[in-house]
Amino acid sequence: MSGEKVRFGGDCDGVLFLPAGAAPAGAVVILHERYGLVRHTLDLAGRLARDGYVALAPDLFSRWSGDKAALARGEARAALADDEVAAVIDAAIDFLKRHARVAAGRVAVMGVCQSGRYPIVVGSRRRDVAALVVFYGASQRRDWDASPLQPRSMAEMLPAIAAPALFVYGERDHTISLADVRSVRDVLEEGRRSYRMRIFAGMPHGWLNDTMPGRYREKEAGEAWRVLLAFLDDVFSGRWPGGRVRWEFESATAPDYDFSRNVRLE
Repeated sequence: MSGEKVRFGGDCDGVLFLPAGAAPAGAVVILHERYGLVRHTLDLAGRLARDGYVALAPDLFSRWSGDKAALARGEARAALADDEVAAVIDAAIDFLKRHARVAAGRVAVMGVCQSGRYPIVVGSRRRDVAALVVFYGASQRRDWDASPLQPRSMAEMLPAIAAPALFVYGERDHTISLADVRSVRDVLEEGRRSYRMRIFAGMPHGWLNDTMPGRYREKEAGEAWRVLLAFLDDVFSGRWPGGRVRWEFESATAPDYDFSRNVRLE
């Protein structure tokens, strides 16, 4: 499925995918990984549209003047301030809220890997986002701690989110340990925030990405996608969390789990 290039917020670029039909639908702002707005993110956006959602993939580096080709090759990394990235996402959300195909009150924000922190950044500030989704992100040490570019720590932001959040992790992720996952879970529960969290057994970092054969796991990627769709359907239909604070945690890990044995795959 091909999308339409759009401009929003004055100078922000993105690609918009619409589902079949003409009726208003739930919408997802789908955020790209460190490589910029490359094929993998556009594939995910197209897949969301095929599954019935409006999907907008914004270029988070729209206002960045660096070498985007080097980013796409993995030879560079853009380190931007949270406020700068959040401004692009805010513009994307506002664009969707005005779109005729988007159902009122049904906008989610989904981040993957490096962009996994931004649903939390935005969700801790806005109260008009219905759901937050994080795939193997928002939990690394570089995300957890405050810094000049990230002035609010995860420990401060997680209790401030209003929308229910889905977190999907891999047991063999080389960037996020089970201890990191428990830190996120503990802060959410201490803050009385609703979440659904799933650790996939044996999965490396990035196993959803079929453009990286060393990481991609077809069976588990399909299962993770079903977890995502079930969560969005539950939230957008009002079934979850259903007026209660709900904590759902599912994990199956090896008895001899050792984070130091987790390695980066390409």
